[in-house]
Amino acid sequence: MTAAPRSRAARVSTAYLLTCAAIGVAATALLAPAWVASTTLFLTVPFATVAIAGLWVLPAVIALRLLQRPGAGLLVGLISGLVLAPFFTIGSVATMLYWSFFPELPFLATLYRRWNTWLHYAGAAIIGATYPVFAAQSFDLWSMTAPVLIGFVALCIASCVGATWLGILIGDRLRAAGVATLARRRTPA
Repeated sequence: MTAAPRSRAARVSTAYLLTCAAIGVAATALLAPAWVASTTLFLTVPFATVAIAGLWVLPAVIALRLLQRPGAGLLVGLISGLVLAPFFTIGSVATMLYWSFFPELPFLATLYRRWNTWLHYAGAAIIGATYPVFAAQSFDLWSMTAPVLIGFVALCIASCVGATWLGILIGDRLRAAGVATLARRRTPA
């Protein structure tokens, strides 16, 4: 008698889920004050909110760099959003999933076969360039002069790239310390 093959859901280990939960919950300690600061600054200095926009990609980048597993960034984003929701709104879940999707996107494009460092930066550049377009109405971008608009987009890209660099650094340090070794281990098919 042979054992039944494992389902796809059985391949997700408890160590992986707990590691994603730990990153997601820890990220809220950074994101909750950043959310308050961003909301406050948006009313007076919109450029300042874009300068700290990269903080929202940090949890996903850490998870993807540390675990190198498909969906790790999105799972961490979901957990962060759920933890933030009682303090802000349920919209924080969608916000965190949005900011977690773009760091995941370059790896998805390679079908999670490559985990090169430059792919992290590609995701940062994509979200840094597209977020101002998606939020154009909120920031009233179309009323800005061309140099101010270019500066706005450049600041957003720089913020996302800087946060990605920090996420890579944190992920590498955690990996070197032996954190999440079991969560990275892939089970055979």
